Amino acid sequence: MHLPAIFSLLFLPVSLLLLAYYQVEQTALLSFLAVIIALLPFFVSFERRKWQVRNLLPIVVMTALATAGRLLFAAAPNFKPVLSIIIVTAISFGPASGFMTGALTALASNLFFGQGPWTPWQMYAFGLVAYLAGVLQQKAFFKRPLFVYIYGFLSAFLYGIILDTWHVISFLRPVTWQGALLIYGQGAIFNLLLAIATVVFLIPIRAPWTRQLDRIKQKFGLMGG
Repeated sequence: MHLPAIFSLLFLPVSLLLLAYYQVEQTALLSFLAVIIALLPFFVSFERRKWQVRNLLPIVVMTALATAGRLLFAAAPNFKPVLSIIIVTAISFGPASGFMTGALTALASNLFFGQGPWTPWQMYAFGLVAYLAGVLQQKAFFKRPLFVYIYGFLSAFLYGIILDTWHVISFLRPVTWQGALLIYGQGAIFNLLLAIATVVFLIPIRAPWTRQLDRIKQKFGLMGG
């Protein structure tokens, strides 16, 4: 795992813990800045690769598919195919491409759902889920489909906990363990629904989509990362 990724993965949780521990005022604003800082190394590292335009096309296409999936199931809160699509993308094209797909999906889809201080948190959460999927694929943890489905199920809770943390920091005053646990508990049912949805969508798309994406990558000599 590259140093920029390690920094990004550690910076946000450490910052949030320090803000909560010291009961810092303007926590919502500072946490917003912390998320932006955590996102920057991924974007800078990706930009430095200076890939050809053709290598960016899969990210654009998969971002569009994930965004369309989120819009298509807008009437079904938390039952959406977004996580399954970005996980499949990361499996085929690697953690960096997966992170960009996840982050851009949040940014693009919120043009329809509404932008706000939660957008960087969603970008970080979607990106992190995809990035970890790409890393696990590189480490050969996904040799058996069952492990992909298990990760998909758990990734929904990771995403949900990150967004619930934004809720805690933005709206809970004062920030207490009891209040935070109540918010996390209330979000658990929605996270469970998203976890079920992710597996439901992963089962039919994992094999055919990864085969097709791998075929496209080999045919056009696309880079993964």
